[in-house]
Amino acid sequence: MESTSVPIRVVVAKPGLDGHDRGVKVVARALRDAGMEVIYTGLHQTPEQIVQTALAEDADAVGLSVLSGAHMTLFARVIELLAEADASDIVVFGGGIIPDDDRQPLADLGVAQVFTPGATMAEIVEWTRAHVKPSSALA
Repeated sequence: MESTSVPIRVVVAKPGLDGHDRGVKVVARALRDAGMEVIYTGLHQTPEQIVQTALAEDADAVGLSVLSGAHMTLFARVIELLAEADASDIVVFGGGIIPDDDRQPLADLGVAQVFTPGATMAEIVEWTRAHVKPSSALA
């Protein structure tokens, strides 16, 4: 019998000028294969484009992949724009090359989780299932 549960909707994005997207595509596929609805926005997205997509797609979470070193600015702007849109309930998480010293400041901004190189797809899927609830299931 087919499950009637509402899937988690995740927008996965590559903000900024970073052009390396192999890892984010692997994460997107893992989330999709785990039964989540995944919207991958592609490369070179602005925070405004990412938030616009999250709102249009009724996303439950936004996952950012940042390898460029601009993670503090990019995560902060996405969180700021979500707050301005009264959408702070959208969980923001991400991964990439994030120095350990920046993890707590990111958490203080509202980033729910940061996955660094070496995180397994199983860890990311399990964390997402445990910390992101489908908003459409609440309606």
